[in-house]
Amino acid sequence: MTTVLVVDDDHLMRVGLIEILGADPELTVVGHADSGTRAIELARITHPDIVLMDVRMANGDGITATRAITAELATTRVVVLTTFDQDDYVFEALEAGASGFLLKRARPEELIDAIHLVASGEAVLSPAVTRRVIERLAPRPRADRSAELAALTVREREVLQQIATGRTNTEIATTLFIEESTVRTHVKHLFQKLQLRDRVHAVIYAYEHDLGPNAATPLTDDDRNGSR
Repeated sequence: MTTVLVVDDDHLMRVGLIEILGADPELTVVGHADSGTRAIELARITHPDIVLMDVRMANGDGITATRAITAELATTRVVVLTTFDQDDYVFEALEAGASGFLLKRARPEELIDAIHLVASGEAVLSPAVTRRVIERLAPRPRADRSAELAALTVREREVLQQIATGRTNTEIATTLFIEESTVRTHVKHLFQKLQLRDRVHAVIYAYEHDLGPNAATPLTDDDRNGSR
């Protein structure tokens, strides 16, 4: 059973989300809040698996609440819901630790699927949000993390580039001609080495460090033999 905390300052939106989630027997709503401040309080009490988080709220915004919750509750993951055309906080929310970003106009089945994916350890971005995030990455200078990158094997860098294109583990395995179990191992290792929370943050990291899908990663025979 996956537990969910619903956070939105619009009463009708909260009621609608609770009703949608209640239709799935594998989801249980353990609470709801109308502000970021209250969301933090309830998250500490209920320890939900997933928090559905609004961004713009009067008493404590969703980004601040997301940062506090993900920092304090290691097993709780946040999915941000927003009316994207009016919200300019996508990147900040993801940097704060959100594992997903969906538009409020998403269909109910898309929302439920997203919750299950995030609960299983994946991350979710709507296509429109992904495009906007990628567009923002190039001009944002980051601290030098060359030592972390140097710790990656060539194959791990390849897998990171594939993640940056949005490919699943199955698709990466097909592209790189390796077993899916091997991909999972590489993903686990590169997440540990780069201190990444999930695939969304792997995409952000890849683009910030010029490791997007267009980056060249030449392989030698030794590299290939050693990184499989």
